[in-house]
Amino acid sequence: MRAASRSAGDPAPADLELSIIIPAYRERHKIGLDIAAADDFLRSRHIDGEIIVVDDGSPDGTADVARGMQARCSGLRVVSYAKNRGKGHALAQGVLRARGAIVMFADAGLCVPYDVATLGIAILKLDMCDIAHGSRRMRGSVLRPQPLHRRIGSTVFGWIVHTLMMVPLYISDTQCGFKLYKRDAAIVLYGELATDGFMFDLEIILRALRRRLRILEFPVLWSNDADTRFSPTLGSPRLLRELVHIKWLMAVERRKGTVHGHDQPGLREDATVT
Repeated sequence: MRAASRSAGDPAPADLELSIIIPAYRERHKIGLDIAAADDFLRSRHIDGEIIVVDDGSPDGTADVARGMQARCSGLRVVSYAKNRGKGHALAQGVLRARGAIVMFADAGLCVPYDVATLGIAILKLDMCDIAHGSRRMRGSVLRPQPLHRRIGSTVFGWIVHTLMMVPLYISDTQCGFKLYKRDAAIVLYGELATDGFMFDLEIILRALRRRLRILEFPVLWSNDADTRFSPTLGSPRLLRELVHIKWLMAVERRKGTVHGHDQPGLREDATVT
C-alpha cells in the first residue's frame, strides 16, 4: 500500500501542460534517444512540459546516462532507486511526481513516434475521454510487426483479457505502451495501483472502468522493438500470477466496497530525484 504522507512527498501540483514519463530498465543504450525525441516533441509543438525518466533499479547505469541529458533538456528529471520493482511500480512513481495537466507515458525504444501524442492530447482537451489509449489494433497502425510466435501469444492474451478479465471489447489493445490521462484520473488510478509488474495496464483499466472513467483508443504508428525486456518463456508464469492476483483483488474490493491504496498517495522515500 502506498501510504499518503506529505513528508514522503504528495503529488506535485499541476503547473505544466504535459508530463511525459518514460519507465526504463536496462536501457542505457536507448534512453538518450528517447529523451531527445521527447524533448524535440515538446519544443517543436511549443508544449510547456516535462520529461520524467524513472529508472527501475537498472544495473547498467541507465540513470547516469539519463542525467547526462539534463544539460540539453532543462525539463528533464530522473527518478531512480536501487531495487528493481517492475514497470507498474516505476510508472506509479513517475505519475505521482508529474506536474502536467495531462500525464502521458511512453515505453523506451521509440516504438511509437511522439508526434502521434497530439491525437491523444486533442481528444483529452476536447473532453472526449478521461484516458486516451494508443492502439495497435487499428488498420494501418503496425509498421513493423512482432514475430509470429509473439503475435500468436498476443491473440491468446487478448482472449484472456476480454473473456476472463472482462475487459470490454471496445478496448482492443490493453498493452500498448503509449497512453495519456487527465491528471486527476492518473493520480487516483496510479495511487491505487497494486500491480508492480507488466500487467499493471489491466489493473489500471479495470479500476478506471469501476470509477466510470471514459477510455477512448486512438491509432498509433507502431514498430516492434526486438530488444524487449520481456521474455515469453521466463515471464509468462509471472504474468499469470499477476492476472490471478488482479482478478482476486478486484473481486475482494467489489465485495467489500473498497479500493486499494489512497487517492492522494505518498512517494517512495528511498528514490533519488535529480
